Amino acid sequence: MSAELAGKTVIVLGGSSGIGLATAEQARKEGAEVILTGRDPDRLARAAEQVGAAGSAAFDATDHDALARFFTGLTAPIDHVLATAGGPYYAELPDIEYAGARRSFDEHLWLMIDVARLASPLVRPGGTLLFVSGTGAKRPAPGLTVAGAITAALTAATANLALEVAPVRINLIAAGFVDTPLSASLLGDALEDRKEQLRRELPIGRVVQAADVAALAIHLMTNTALTGATYDIDGGQQLLRS
Repeated sequence: MSAELAGKTVIVLGGSSGIGLATAEQARKEGAEVILTGRDPDRLARAAEQVGAAGSAAFDATDHDALARFFTGLTAPIDHVLATAGGPYYAELPDIEYAGARRSFDEHLWLMIDVARLASPLVRPGGTLLFVSGTGAKRPAPGLTVAGAITAALTAATANLALEVAPVRINLIAAGFVDTPLSASLLGDALEDRKEQLRRELPIGRVVQAADVAALAIHLMTNTALTGATYDIDGGQQLLRS
């Protein structure tokens, strides 16, 4: 058991599946008490039972009032907060639908700002605010205007917020393709072809799993020298020419 997480309290916003659930499971194995949130009450209840969570709350984290009620309702200090976000918004310029694009900003950039403001006063010194984003700003392409702008903004916000929330730490995980239910919902019937392509092309020779991202999240929680930075985890996808 890791001494760093034994007895610590970890909150996972978006902890009912994928990266959030994998991180919650790993945090429990490392000795942490875990509180999960998610939008779907039934899926959240199953995840909380699976993990052995100390508590759970079903709400939409992009709802500022609901998020504020959650944090003000906590009765004890916390140590780490992981916030996973919705999927990336893909659309070429003529097809950008403004409501969907704004929703993506809410799910990523404004969520980071909201969580930093609401949670940082409750996190014990040396604790962490962690956010999960993508690598859309790394390789420009048609359809990535909104996603790229958001991921670039999150990197800048992380660096600036590190100075404002200290001694609480804040870091950003920028994930490439990860084999999660979200990826499955985005790709549909093309999922298996995409995974096979990545197995052939990625330098690591396999597809990145939610557990890989969870391992990075746990490291960022426990290494108290790390703050204000963005950590890519994509199996070397950015090194490929196309």
